[in-house]
Amino acid sequence: MTGRLTPNVLLSAYASGVFPMAESERDRDIFWVDPKERGILPLDQFHFPRSAVKLLRQERFEHRVDSAFHDVVAACADRRGGTWINDEIRDAYSALHDGGHAHSIECWQQGKLVGGLYGVRLQGAFFGESMFTRVTGASKVALAHLVARMRMGGFQLLDTQFLTDHLAQFGAIEIPRALYRQRLRLALGAPADFGYFTRMVSGPVSGQSILQALTQTS
Repeated sequence: MTGRLTPNVLLSAYASGVFPMAESERDRDIFWVDPKERGILPLDQFHFPRSAVKLLRQERFEHRVDSAFHDVVAACADRRGGTWINDEIRDAYSALHDGGHAHSIECWQQGKLVGGLYGVRLQGAFFGESMFTRVTGASKVALAHLVARMRMGGFQLLDTQFLTDHLAQFGAIEIPRALYRQRLRLALGAPADFGYFTRMVSGPVSGQSILQALTQTS
């Protein structure tokens, strides 16, 4: 499949429980993935390592949202060992971002983008696509920011697609496809506000505000 990843096609796919991938960044073919066991991170079971809590308290990073979406996707694609993000996928998610359905959570240091993640928002669900880090702990802090934002905004589902050892340390689990689709339907029927956290923070988002949000909503 090539040339068909329009925003409407992508949103319909996510609402149906499937997502696109490529075999490699150079492969032009796209295939749809529908895992038998789906990775999710239950928002009420989020576990944050002490080392990352320390990073937030020390205010090591500047926290931004959607200020460099295209750079975040490019950084996620530029990983050792290859990636599933080809040019068509990059273009498709850029179009989703332009339409307000894809977001990036970013960590900055001294004016440089040093870590972050991106994903797709649809009603009360957020579908995490990929993350990267150039400084120790940056991707962990970005994930904490995402969870805080989702909790404050009334989201119901954080889809991680697959379960990895890295995600398991935060409380991610696998659930069967049928149960995932039940939770997806509930999340798609729940209104949520991705920007609520930003509006509730007095001034720029800080490490302390992220910690407070996680504590208040736990």
